[in-house]
Amino acid sequence: MEAYRVKISSWTSGFRYPNLISGYQPTLEVPPISTVLGLINAASGTYLNFSGEQIGYYFEYDIKGVDLETIYQVERHKTQAYPLNKAKSNVINREFLFDCSLYVYLTNEEYVSYLENPYYSLVLGRSSDLATIDKIEKVNIKEVANASKIKGQVIPFEDNFLPGEIQALPKYFTNTIPRNNLGTEAFSVISCKAGDMNTNLNAYTDELSEGKELHIYMHQLNNI
Repeated sequence: MEAYRVKISSWTSGFRYPNLISGYQPTLEVPPISTVLGLINAASGTYLNFSGEQIGYYFEYDIKGVDLETIYQVERHKTQAYPLNKAKSNVINREFLFDCSLYVYLTNEEYVSYLENPYYSLVLGRSSDLATIDKIEKVNIKEVANASKIKGQVIPFEDNFLPGEIQALPKYFTNTIPRNNLGTEAFSVISCKAGDMNTNLNAYTDELSEGKELHIYMHQLNNI
C-alpha cells in the first residue's frame, strides 16, 4: 500500500492520563489517537471530519524525566459556569518525555498538504511542547499478518488483548464548548521500549532506518 510517512519531532512531550487532574502527573508513553488528529486539525486551521479515514503512527522517545511545575488553581463560581477572580499557586511533579519523534502514516493527500504548510503551531502534548515537521515521504508499506513488531503505538484492547498499559482513551473530541469525547474505548498503550510480541493483528511493515523494522497498525476511524 502506498502511504505518506510524516516525521514530526520535539524536544519534549507529555500526554496526560485521563481523569488525573491533581497530584503527581504521569505521562502516557504514546499519544492517543485524538492527539494525532488534533495535530492535523492544527495544521489545517479548522475542525476536520475524519470519519471513514485510516491512520497509523509510531512514537518514540529517548528518556523520561520528572520536572517541578507551578500551577494556578482558579476557584469556580458556586452556581454560575464561570471562574472567580481568585487563584492560588501549587507545585506538582510532572513526568515528561525527552527527544521525541512521531511518525504518522496517512493515505489522504489533503491531510499531507496541511502538514506541509501548517496553519497553527504544532505541539506534541502540551502548549510548551513545540514540534516541527522534519520530513514527508511517500513510502510503500506491505501488509503483514500476525504482526510481531508492534510498539510505540496504541492498539484497541478488545479482541486483541495485547500486553501494555490499559487506558480508556478518546479517538476524537467534539468542536463544542465544553468538548466531549468521541469514540472512547480501551487501548493497550505499548511503549517504544517494548520487545517483540505475538499478535493476531494485520499491520503494515516499514523500515525507519537500517535494521529497524516496525509493524504499523492502521486505525479505521469509523466511530467518530
